[in-house]
Amino acid sequence: MSAAIVLECRDISSGYEDAVVISGISLEVKARQIVAVLGKNGMGKTTLLKTIMGFVPPTSGTIHLNDQDISATPPEVLAGAGIAYIPQEEAIFQDLSVEDNLRLALTRDRDLEQGLRRIAEYFPVIPERRKQKAGTLSGGEQKMLLMSRALIVQPKVILVDEISEGLQPTMVGKMADALVRMATDNDTSILLVEQNVGFVAKVADEVALLKLGQIVDRWSAETSEGLDEADLIEMMRV
Repeated sequence: MSAAIVLECRDISSGYEDAVVISGISLEVKARQIVAVLGKNGMGKTTLLKTIMGFVPPTSGTIHLNDQDISATPPEVLAGAGIAYIPQEEAIFQDLSVEDNLRLALTRDRDLEQGLRRIAEYFPVIPERRKQKAGTLSGGEQKMLLMSRALIVQPKVILVDEISEGLQPTMVGKMADALVRMATDNDTSILLVEQNVGFVAKVADEVALLKLGQIVDRWSAETSEGLDEADLIEMMRV
């Protein structure tokens, strides 16, 4: 039996004022699946995630979470419904402690300790630095904190925007391992946007190539016996 579809975009378009940024995008993410949207800068990847998360309203099409239409749902309601968003832009409160950054994602303080224990299985350094100011963490540790803030709420879906950007290769590997484990261990669906072909090849079950706001090609590990980095690079060139 195939896994149930958790997140589905049906022919969605959106943009800013009169500018159309993404057009006619359809994709689905199943339970425990990692789907990557691969594309260069300026292709509409971030706009796609912001549209799903409710920051940018779709101008056409629909978005469904477990078959429920969430197209016009505010971001704070989507967060409560089980969608976590890891943005590309700076999203850490630098002057707050690591612990307080995590606490902001929770509705109940009593969930913090259990959440920290869960985070320790992926990023042990984060609970160890819980009293440290977030702004004093290294760049890689701050990315871990972003991932931890999503993980602590046990989401159904995680939207990830270029988490590998600016990281050293060893840290990219740790992020890849963490995403795969988050999907398989926690029954979580992950939609990530990336331009790092090697990272995508390590983690994704399916890949959609985004160019000028439209999906122009798709690639599935299920039908191709794994995602080949050379093939993905060739997709990017077309």
